[in-house]
This record gives sequence, structure tokens and C-alpha cells, in this order.
Amino acid sequence: MSTAQGRGTHAKAILGPELYAKLENTHVLLVGAGGIGCELLKNIVLTGFGRITLLDLDTIDLSNLNRQFLFRKKDVKQSKALVAAQTASAFNPNVKITPIHDNIKEPQYDIPWFQQFDLVLNALDNLDARRHVNRMCMAGNVPLVESGTAGYLGQVQPLLKDRTECFDCIPKPTPKTFPVCTIRSTPSQPIHCIVWSKSYLMGQLFGEDEDADAGGELDAAEKEGENAQEIDALRKEATAFKAVRDALRSPTNQDAAHLVFQKVFNADIKNLLSMSDMWKSRSPPIPLDFEGIMNGSFVLRQGANADASTSKLPEAALKDQRTLTLKDNVSLFIDSTNRLADRLRNGEDTISFDKDDDDTLDFVTAASNLRSSAYGIETKTRWEVKEMAGNIIPAIATTNAIVSGLIVLQALQLLRKSYDKLRNVHLQFKPAVPLSTISLSLPNAQCGVCRDTYAVLRCDPARATLGEVVKGLLGDDEREVSVYEGQRVLSDPDWDDNNERTLESLSVTRGKFLAIVDEEGELTTLSVGIALLPDDHPADAPPFILPSPLPQPARRVKPPPPAPETPHKANGNGKRLLPVELDDGVIDMAPTPKKPKRNGLAPASVPNGPVSVGTKRKATGREGEEDKSSPSKKRRLEEEGLVVMDGVDDKLEEEPDFILIDD
Repeated sequence: MSTAQGRGTHAKAILGPELYAKLENTHVLLVGAGGIGCELLKNIVLTGFGRITLLDLDTIDLSNLNRQFLFRKKDVKQSKALVAAQTASAFNPNVKITPIHDNIKEPQYDIPWFQQFDLVLNALDNLDARRHVNRMCMAGNVPLVESGTAGYLGQVQPLLKDRTECFDCIPKPTPKTFPVCTIRSTPSQPIHCIVWSKSYLMGQLFGEDEDADAGGELDAAEKEGENAQEIDALRKEATAFKAVRDALRSPTNQDAAHLVFQKVFNADIKNLLSMSDMWKSRSPPIPLDFEGIMNGSFVLRQGANADASTSKLPEAALKDQRTLTLKDNVSLFIDSTNRLADRLRNGEDTISFDKDDDDTLDFVTAASNLRSSAYGIETKTRWEVKEMAGNIIPAIATTNAIVSGLIVLQALQLLRKSYDKLRNVHLQFKPAVPLSTISLSLPNAQCGVCRDTYAVLRCDPARATLGEVVKGLLGDDEREVSVYEGQRVLSDPDWDDNNERTLESLSVTRGKFLAIVDEEGELTTLSVGIALLPDDHPADAPPFILPSPLPQPARRVKPPPPAPETPHKANGNGKRLLPVELDDGVIDMAPTPKKPKRNGLAPASVPNGPVSVGTKRKATGREGEEDKSSPSKKRRLEEEGLVVMDGVDDKLEEEPDFILIDD
């Protein structure tokens, strides 16, 4: 038996001849060639999937080599998709791999493009891209296996239109954000200083000049009578930053880094200290003295960072993991600022943070640590700053390997159409039970992605108008609708100005979706994916081809009504507060008085007696008479602040206003 013939012997024995024969003609789209993607590509090649399209936008970085084993040092800066395909092809010559170095969100990857695949496997670490692939698979009714890892944790989730929930059925947590004032003026955690260095200081010094028109704006504000003192302070700050920016770009100024240090870590901090109210309940920052730090005479503060400028900590084996002293951070700040200034002087217009750019990483590390030192916050190593600034979750090769194996198992169940055996699989940090499986949930009836009704409209956007397209899609349906593209309103029942405009003029082109929304909210949204006309479409034919049959949106499932709230218990005895109107018209919430008992017995009630709202009467129950009201009913009435009278002849000690419930 030849090597090529024997290569799939074990897979054929395990999967069975029928499924194994099916793999040869299965066309798979693998999106992502990173940590999971490399392992997964190796797995599906060796399993015997015959046609694989591999798409990834990224290039290989040196830091990838510790876990993305399809790459070597010689491949750094090359396309991940191209190198991974070339390396994996040698594992199984019978497999055809088509690599694409591109962004999956490009318009040419539309619904018909996705529909050519039997299966889509996601190996992405980008939330926006994952949501895009999920929507395209829901629109094209293509099975998708979604996956992700975070350190020792992992998840694999098969997704199938109308059978399982989709990626967007459960809202995903939004990235952590911080108040601007905290970042700019009152940081209290290392991440605050890192975000300030990365997002604010880098942009102010090396990004676009956002203050170019600040002078004119301030002059206009002054003419309008706004606070002159505040405007003067803003003008001084803008002028100072402009001087620093100009110095960084001037080929003759060799002291620009020192000017930046003096402004940011000395003058700006002194300016903050002048606002005494800000520091009444928090420790004030300490302005940093450049000369004092460099000659060793500067004392920062007592406490955790008191000797940060002079302490000699044991150096780690790797420079990225070494704790930097205050003097180290000053030296690194000056050096990295000079390197970035040289890049500006050599023609770069702007420079933004990139975790793989040593110059920007050194700058953010030094700047954030200096700010942390000034505010008495713990400093971080270069590696820790890279993790936090680059939003890096530690990647572990073993986790990627386990998850990629689980993806293949779920993919095989989809190919078998064994939908009852599909499972959502979690990899847990529990040695006793490392894997847990959960039966898949049904789609969320309120999901704005998988519950839409999808269709494909092939058209020439340069000739097809919005009005005729919408009319053609609705057919004989005369209901009122609004039309959207993304968040943009293109038309509604009271505004049809765009109906005569072409789709192209409205930027509704290939790969975009037209959303036709029922104004009454009774039917689901009709999401129409725009695709190009076939090459053989006659030039004199209509500029679009309607889907056949026309899509029929389903009736929308109404969300269940909210459960009634439990009445608020205001005091320990379970009595709810009653509103009491005072003489001045103010309503005071007073507690309901407790009903007194007579001879240890609750007063009896008569079903047809009047019920009053207000002051409770003294108990006058008749001895020997059976209490006809149940305890639960009496309790409910008392909680509502009502008094049950014994009879029509009973009198109240006071004369309150009352409402006669049953006469």
C-alpha cells in the first residue's frame, strides 16, 4: 500500500467508509490561521477534508512562534494564510488548500460566496469579525462551528440556523471602559495609567494635531462671554502642547524628550495640585524632578514606592520581566521618545500604539510607570504593560490543541446531520472534570440576527433604485415599512426622498444588507443581502433579479410580559407604607398601624361590611361569633392598608374619610 493510500487508513476505520468518502468532496472555510487556526488546519488536513479555503488577514509575528507551530522564524512578517497552507499541504498531498490573505469583512465575501461552503470553522480572536461571520452563515444557512480560548479555558459551539442559538443570541460583554476624568486626572490603578499613556499621551504627542483649530474656537468662545479665566488656562495648555509637538518634529531640537517630561510629569501635575478641592479625599500626586531622579537625590514618598528610584531588585532572565526603577523608567522614557521623534522627522506623519512595535511599547511602559510613581500606584514590567495595553489574554498551546480537536468532532456531527448529538463543549480549569458538555439551546426569539428573514438580491447597484427594489421584494404586500442599511434610515412611511436614488448612490453595494422593517412590529425584519448580477445577465434586462419565491417574513414572537413586582416591605412587621397628606399638601409615607387584638383574638369580619381607608378603629369583635374571613385574605387586606369592619353599625373612634367597598 502506498503512503498516499495508507495515510487515511486509520481515519477511514474510525469514521466509517461512508463518512470518510464524503470528506473528500467537503468544502470547508477556515477563518483564522492563528493559535487555534494552525492546530485546526493540521487536524482537518489529516482527517481528510478534501477542499479547504483558509482566510486570514494577519502576518506572522515573532511572538507567534511559541504556539503557532506551522511557522518558523524565517516566515516572520509573511502572510499567515499563505505560509500555513504551504506547510500543511505536505501533511496530506490529497488535500487542496486555497489560502487567501484578506479581511473576511471585505464586500466580495458576500452571501453567495459563503454558500459555496459545506461548513465554516471560526478560529478568530476578534469579536467584530466573529459576529460578521455568524451573520453571514445565518443569512446563507451554512453550518458554523464557533470557538475561542482564554488561557486554560476554551469553548466550542456548533451553530445552525433555526436549530440552535446563534453567536448573537446571547449578548456579549462590552470591553471595559474608564471615566475620562479618572484617566486624565485621578488614576488609582495601573490600568488607568496604561490607558492614559496609550490612548491619550501617544495621540497628543505623535498622533493627529487635534488642537490645530483650538485657537479659533477659544477666541469664539471668549467673544460669546464664556469664562475668561478658564479659556485662558485652556489657551496656555494648548500652546504648551503645541510647543512640545513642534519640538518633537523639529530636526534641530535635540532636547524635545526632556521638554515632554517636564511638561507631562512636572508642570501638568503642579497644575492639578492647584485644584485643592480635588485632593480633599484622595492622596495628591507628586511632581517628578528630572534632575533629582537622575542624580539620586529625589525622594518620591514613604510607602510602597519610597525607594523605587534606588532599589536594586534581582534582574529577571528576560528584560521584559524585569522590574524597572524610577531612574530606569526616566531613561527609557527619554530614549523611546527620542526614537519616536526621529521617526516623525524621517517622514512618518503619525504614530499609534502597537504592542509589537518596540518603540511605542517602550514609550507606553515608561510613561505609565512614571505616572503610576507620581500617583503612588504599583508599577508594571514591560511584559505586563504589553499584556494590558494590547488586551492580551495568555495563549496556551495545549488549550488550542484541545479546542481544535473538539471543533473537528462537532464538524463531523454536522456532516452526519446528527443534530441531536451536537454539544456546546467547555474546557474548564478543573483537573477532575476538564470538559463539560451542554445540550444546545434553541434560538432566542428576540435575536436580531438569526430571527431575521434573509434573502439575496442580485442587482446592479448603479442602476437599481431603492424604491423599485423594495416594491419588488414586498410584492403584493401593502404594509408600511421602513428601510435601513446598518444604522442608517433610508426611507420610512413619511419620508421617501431616497426612493428614486440608486443603491450605489446610497452606498448600498455588494456585501451590504438592506433591512426592511415592519412598522407595526408584527413581522420579522427582512434582511436582503446585496450580490452582483450573473456575468451572463442581459444588458437590457431589469437591473435586479428578485429571489424566487419572494421571502415571507414570519410573525414576530412577542416577548413575555414582565412579572408583577412584589409589593415593597417598608418595615419589620410586613406593613406597607400608606400615603398620608399633610396640611401643606406634602404626602408623607407613614407606616400602617398594627391592628390591636381583643382577648387574644383578631376581630371578626362581616363579608358585606364597609371597608375604610385611614385611621384604624378599636377592635369590637363579637365574642362567640365565627370568623368568616380566612387568615390569608385578612392578611392581604391588612397589607393593603385596609380595615375590615365587623358590621354596618360599627363606629370608628375618629371620623376618617373612607371608601365604601361593598354596600
